[in-house]
Amino acid sequence: MRSGKMAPAGGCGAVRGLWVPLAVLALARAALALTEQYPALSLLKQELHRQRQGPAGGCASAGEWAEQYSAESDSSFLHFHESDCDTGGSSSCESVLSLNTEKILSQAKLLAEQKRFPFATDNDNTNEELAIAYVLIGNGLYDEAIRHFSTMLQEEPDLVSAIYGRGIAYGKKGLHDMKNAELALFEFSRVISLEPDHPEVFEQRAEILSPLGRISEALSDLTKAIELQPSARLYRHRGTLYFISEDYATAHEDFQHSLELNKNQPIAMLYKGLTFFHRGLLKEAIESFKEALKQKADFIDAYKSLGQAYRELGNFDAATESFQKALLLNQNHVQTLQLKGMMLYHHGSLDEALKNFKRCLQLEPYNEVCQYMKGLSHVAMGQFYEGIKAQTKVMLNDPLPGQKATPEYLKVKYLREYSRYLHAHLDTPLTEYNIDIDLPGNFKDHWAKNLPFLIENYEEQPGLQPHIKDVLFQNFESYKPDVQELICVADHLGSMMQYETPGFLPNKRIHRAMGLATLEVMQAVQRTWANSKVRMNGKTRLMQWRDMFDIAVKWRRIADPDQPVLWLDQMPARSLSRGFNNHINLIRGQVINMRYLEYFEKILHFIKDRILVYHGANNPKGLLEVREALEKVHKVEDLLPIMKFNSKTRDGFTVNTKVPSLKDQGKEYDGFTITITGDKVGNILFSVETQTTEERTQLYHAEIDALYKDLTAKGKILILSAELGEVDAVCNLILSLVYYFYNLMPLSRGSSVIAYSVIMGALMASGKEVSGKIPKGKLVDFEAMTAPGSEAFSKIARSWMNLKSISPSYKSLPSVSETFPTLRTMIEVLNTDSSHCLKKTIVVV
Repeated sequence: MRSGKMAPAGGCGAVRGLWVPLAVLALARAALALTEQYPALSLLKQELHRQRQGPAGGCASAGEWAEQYSAESDSSFLHFHESDCDTGGSSSCESVLSLNTEKILSQAKLLAEQKRFPFATDNDNTNEELAIAYVLIGNGLYDEAIRHFSTMLQEEPDLVSAIYGRGIAYGKKGLHDMKNAELALFEFSRVISLEPDHPEVFEQRAEILSPLGRISEALSDLTKAIELQPSARLYRHRGTLYFISEDYATAHEDFQHSLELNKNQPIAMLYKGLTFFHRGLLKEAIESFKEALKQKADFIDAYKSLGQAYRELGNFDAATESFQKALLLNQNHVQTLQLKGMMLYHHGSLDEALKNFKRCLQLEPYNEVCQYMKGLSHVAMGQFYEGIKAQTKVMLNDPLPGQKATPEYLKVKYLREYSRYLHAHLDTPLTEYNIDIDLPGNFKDHWAKNLPFLIENYEEQPGLQPHIKDVLFQNFESYKPDVQELICVADHLGSMMQYETPGFLPNKRIHRAMGLATLEVMQAVQRTWANSKVRMNGKTRLMQWRDMFDIAVKWRRIADPDQPVLWLDQMPARSLSRGFNNHINLIRGQVINMRYLEYFEKILHFIKDRILVYHGANNPKGLLEVREALEKVHKVEDLLPIMKFNSKTRDGFTVNTKVPSLKDQGKEYDGFTITITGDKVGNILFSVETQTTEERTQLYHAEIDALYKDLTAKGKILILSAELGEVDAVCNLILSLVYYFYNLMPLSRGSSVIAYSVIMGALMASGKEVSGKIPKGKLVDFEAMTAPGSEAFSKIARSWMNLKSISPSYKSLPSVSETFPTLRTMIEVLNTDSSHCLKKTIVVV
């Protein structure tokens, strides 16, 4: 066996030249495991590995990426341009080879003299032959290189450098052909059996294994390589695979080790930031992204990731600035255009969002995300013809056999059907129809559950009717002064509902919609307390509690047609009998949902109490041991060892909250279910869900019915007397009613803001106005769900609401339902520019 010593830079070029493109394929797997609270995170992963690299087969050549590898690589051994020709023996390749023969021989001679290729031998003639084959690889002539190596191996079967080189050439030919992958793996395994102490070979084999989905084997190889010779590159590569496997904590450790060995690595610093980002540690992620930008000022991916982190924090201005800096560096950066457009849509800036999606599609006509969001933006603005045209383009992108459908493809048919329905009803008075009744039950059920559009005997909505025109833009100045005042008051009221916690981006369109909902609720409740009837669903009658909530539902639906805001009790009976779950992951694996972090401790205390009750009843002898163990529990993850104390809870457990009844003292209803499960390596699933069944719904409805009846009676008295005691009682009834609504969670989406707008509107009807903002970190729905009872929730809510007497000017505002009686008028007012309100003095001061 002839191998000789590995040359100083022997494995560098071959390893690095192959790593990045192969990692791209593996990275796609990570995008499939996104959490519902970070719908935009996949965009960070899509381009994570789009890194520039040096010419094939070598260390990064001189250029903008070279500095990050300078400490690891003396120089490249294959700095040659890759040929574009097809190396399958075509005449064009033969001519390239003949034209370059002299150049190839010259380069090979220099390479052989310096022994700058893997496993150089002590024989000069052999080295020259090996060098020729390696230069062929460098010129993209992989089949020629394989033939050259094979000829040498016929004479000397154990020539390690030839085996290794042939493995590299097979890998370079492309892993889309499984035969190439198998041959490459075979060659590298042979090298390892002959020369087991060379880390580069293990790394090279890992590069073949990872895109094939054999991540654990690739990790094992990289670990072996690190044991043989730790390097910044190896730690970075292994960290990348841990990242793909969603083991973000271990990936973070590897990126940290890599940076300790070579701190000037903007890519490793970016990855480190992303390990924070995916665990919900947004502030730490931002610091890492900023550090990456210190190392490389024109690092587009770092600016893009920084923008997304700020967006998740709810900092619109900082996110916009970061996205803009990325686009200044490259105005055609598709991922940034896509992310920025999505942020603008969810900020309520639909016009600006459309510009980004259109630019994205000019650059990538088949980008499904941009096409879907373009269609959605048009529909939200009432431009149905353009919207449905874009939706149809997404529908044409059928997944290939065995390929998983994209989220956009799954959603688009629901959106198209809903868009057709909305267009058909643009000019129908809102009081004369009901979406929950009109839309087919199975359609609603599948849409709310985000299931594939496979609905038996479904009859499509009629196509767009030419006589129904799209919604036209309405200038703010075209509205009468009192309507302008109404719009500005609504904007102010809507802003009072904004959550000041990570994950909630201010949305000015939602603010206006829910502000108008608040005013309409106020006016409707006042009419009800004055014994006036309302027109709802084609009937004139006294308003019921559901009608009050339906006002807010109507506005929330039209503000964002992407989300199915539907009453769950109107779903098909079969769906209700199985239970319709509203599910929220608080921790999944290593991903923490930062929206709910404020409530972890409160839920943890509740769980600990329930564990003691359980063991007291089922394991009295072990109760003392459990109690002592619980004293050491300070975070949810600490509960995993305690699960082992009982065979029934070894794999996890559920805890149910209870909601006390006001109507029937001593009776309790099921609240929400807390689930904790763990795996062998300490990853956990910590989630909460409410299960909407017909029986549970009826119990809550009876409670809400009783409260609403009492509220209406006291409201009528209040209109006549306005005594302080009556106002207080009405206040508590409103908050109690909404307490049960929150715990029931009767809507598929949007329950939180819908219920809060009802609270504000009903309180205003009683003469009280909410002047205090929701405290930082607080979520009103979770305050209700974690409160021990309605009285406790009322006390908590009133502590921040800072209720004051309503301004008399509210009485002079025009009727919301009469001013905006149709979908067309609703969309018009949501589209109109809100900047004028900043120049006006709002009546509620």
